[in-house]
Amino acid sequence: MIAYFFRRVLHMIPVFLGVTCITFALMNLTPGDPAEIMLRGTSGVQPSPEAIDAAREAMGLNDPVYKQYAAWLWRVVHLDLGRSYSSNLPVWQELTDRLPATLLLGMWALAAMLAISLPLGIGSALYPHSWVDRLARIVAMLSISMPGYWLGLLLVYYGSVKLKLFPVMGMDGFRSVVLPALTLGIGMAGNYIRVVRSGLLDVLGTSYIKAARAKGLQESLVIGRHAAVNALLPVMTMLGINIGGLLGGSVIVETIFSWPGIGKFAVDAIFKKDFIVIQGYVLLMAVFVVSVNLAVDLCYRMIDPRIRLR
Repeated sequence: MIAYFFRRVLHMIPVFLGVTCITFALMNLTPGDPAEIMLRGTSGVQPSPEAIDAAREAMGLNDPVYKQYAAWLWRVVHLDLGRSYSSNLPVWQELTDRLPATLLLGMWALAAMLAISLPLGIGSALYPHSWVDRLARIVAMLSISMPGYWLGLLLVYYGSVKLKLFPVMGMDGFRSVVLPALTLGIGMAGNYIRVVRSGLLDVLGTSYIKAARAKGLQESLVIGRHAAVNALLPVMTMLGINIGGLLGGSVIVETIFSWPGIGKFAVDAIFKKDFIVIQGYVLLMAVFVVSVNLAVDLCYRMIDPRIRLR
């Protein structure tokens, strides 16, 4: 396991280098002069050409592209993502200040998704062609069909405007996280219902489940200990994908609900053309996605003996 872990960590290095190359190249191809944006953001007035030239020289923007990339990568290795053009604060500080809000939203969204998908998926597999199965299929179809922004606005209309149970925007206590978490959780639940249902149906038809039942084991033990463990392995893979997507893909939901997370911060940076913030955001999301996938692979090896034997 230790050797496998270090091999995977070594494989992550080229991935990070590729992400940094693509991110840096895209930011350099984006229209706009970072020096002019920085000067305009700090002073609020249009800078003179002389001030722009001096700022470009101080920021190293007149150097060749490969030197700019090497200097930026060296700072990134030392956890220095630069300073925001608009606020002049360290990008690392700006991201880490907003990361807890995004993590909190993601945690509650995963809890909402599991609370919806696991009971419906398991009930649909155990009682096929019943009312539970029909309900699960309807919920899954609605979850997959509804766009996230439309569902968020719908929840705001009924939960905040009509019933006045939850705040419309901001982060103030538990009630403020309910609507954005439900928006993300309901949007993910449909795929999980289908995966849990199909995985459990496949496992229930295997010979070792029939043998466990023939031995006289209780049905709850057969389902909980033998069937569910193997049926939920694909769910772990989807969780690895969705956890990274929650951190980077909750941009729309955070914008709708004015949630003070890194997703909304990235959207604001795009409108302000704060390129250095966008670079740091993309790099941080890449680190999270790759790290979560590594954790999922390690969990696979611990849960499934067949992978360990290979």
